[in-house]
Formats: sequence, structure tokens, C-alpha cells
Amino acid sequence: TDMQYRTVESTQEYVARLEHGCDSRAEEFATAEDIDSAFFVGLGAVRDATVYYYDQDECTYQSVQFDEPLEVTPVVGNISKLEGEPSAHTHTALSRRDGTTLAGHLDKATTFAGELYLTAFKKELAPEYNPKTELDLWSLDGEGG
Repeated sequence: TDMQYRTVESTQEYVARLEHGCDSRAEEFATAEDIDSAFFVGLGAVRDATVYYYDQDECTYQSVQFDEPLEVTPVVGNISKLEGEPSAHTHTALSRRDGTTLAGHLDKATTFAGELYLTAFKKELAPEYNPKTELDLWSLDGEGG
């Protein structure tokens, strides 16, 4: 197969409510709960958002800001330690009042309301620099695939 993979065992599952008016980040929760690796999904609404688009030719992120109310439909991501600190790789789809959708790598947003479901993993999934994409991606060598 053209895919690396490994089995994971979860240690704990969490549900969380994101507080109104905060820039609630998964990294803060991971630090508080001493979580090295996890996967999460969520839903809700935000008052604004900064979303990145990864330019595959330039291998750089382009920032786009939206200063308007948006529905989060949904947010998904993973947590791993990058340079010793929890780092969230988060993607989202955001819906406008007219139903049009924006999507991308979520940098930050001001929460209106939100809920998350997070599964923490027993073994750390460490990111490793990938020279083909110039991204830090989970290293899964030697564990399958």
C-alpha cells in the first residue's frame, strides 16, 4: 500500500465545551491534561476566523481572515508534540449565513459556542519533517503499511 499506518490505543476520551468569546485552542487543553497525542472533532460557531491555505507550489501558508459570524461544520484535527510543546493540526469547514462554505487549516477563531470530542492516544505520535511536502507529519515508519 502507498500508506503508512499503525494501530493506536486510546487512554482517555474527553468532551469539552468551548467558552464563549475565547480563542479556545486544543493545545491549551492538551497541556492542562498532559496529552502528547490525540485526535479531535468538534462543532459550533465562531465570530471570526483566520484560515490558512497551503500553497503546494511555494510550500508556504497563505493567511485569509474572516471577520464575520460563521458556523463550524465541523472542525477536525490532531495533537502531537512539536519542539516539546503540544501542537494542533486543525482543519475546518465554516459556513456563512447564505450557506456558502469556507474551508482550510484553522489558525485561530473567536468562539461563539462550541463542543469538542477528543481521544488521547497511549503512545506518542511524533511529527517529522517531510521533505516532499515541507510539512511536519506524523512519523509512522516501522509500524505497518
